[in-house]
Amino acid sequence: MPVKFVITTLKPGVDPKDYERWVRERDYAYTNSNSNFLSYRVHRIEGPIAGAPDAGWRYVERIEVKSLEQHQMDLASPAGAALLKELYDNFLDRSKNIHMTTELVE
Repeated sequence: MPVKFVITTLKPGVDPKDYERWVRERDYAYTNSNSNFLSYRVHRIEGPIAGAPDAGWRYVERIEVKSLEQHQMDLASPAGAALLKELYDNFLDRSKNIHMTTELVE
C-alpha cells in the first residue's frame, strides 16, 4: 500500500496547540470517516532536525491509503477541499511543505 509523508511548517504566529487541536478534532475525524485511509497520523518534530536545522519543519504526516487515485479524488471533493482550505488558511505554510510517496520494501 502506498504511504505518503508530508513534512509541514506552521504559519508565523500559529499556536501549535491550536493546530494540534484542529488535527485531533477535524483532520482525524475526516480521515477516520473515509474508508480509503488505512492509517493517518500527525507527528510533532521534537528538537533540531539533523542536516536541516533551519528548515522550520514542525510536523510529519504519515498517510497510508488503499488508492492514491482515490485519495486525490477525496481531496478534490467538497469535504476534502473544505478541510484543505481550513488547514492552509489557518495553520500551515503550504510553500514550505515537502512531500513524498513511498512503497514498502519487502
